[in-house]
Amino acid sequence: MNDLAVIKAEARKAGFARRKAAFDARLPGAAGRLSEVLAGHRGVSLSGYMPIRTEIDPLAAMAEASAYGPVGVPVIQGEGQALKFSRWTPEGALRDGPFGAKVPEVDDFFEPEILIVPLVAFDARGGRLGYGGGFYDRTLEGLRAKRPTLAIGFAFDAQEANEIPLEPTDQPLNMLITESRVLTF
Repeated sequence: MNDLAVIKAEARKAGFARRKAAFDARLPGAAGRLSEVLAGHRGVSLSGYMPIRTEIDPLAAMAEASAYGPVGVPVIQGEGQALKFSRWTPEGALRDGPFGAKVPEVDDFFEPEILIVPLVAFDARGGRLGYGGGFYDRTLEGLRAKRPTLAIGFAFDAQEANEIPLEPTDQPLNMLITESRVLTF
């Protein structure tokens, strides 16, 4: 592993620990704040995600947004590939997808204009540290090459780091929502 890979692995480990502590504390407020932000984009196609492990839960905001326009969830296509997004509804049937995340039983792919992005850690400049597979970076790069695409990080305050080690391929967030604030970059 090169130096940056080691630094990222250490930052990821620390981020997971902070996220677990925040998840265990069950801090309120984040879902409502996410709903408020999405209300300003009614009808615009978006993707959320099915929360796994200690990820902050966007499902209430996704359900609300689904009354106004298409909402999807990411479906991993394979290592080194961009994500595809399949249409999701609160009552829709789900199946097991890769890494323990549920995906719609029937694929109905579309390209969202807004992505609610899970993460391990973030910094005050819009840097995001994910799981290390590069799925969201590849996906955002491809979508942004076609049209403006809004990346909204969704996290607990505790997931903030002083600085995220970034590579040229890391795609920045446009906004970040936590239980206490909305940051725009």
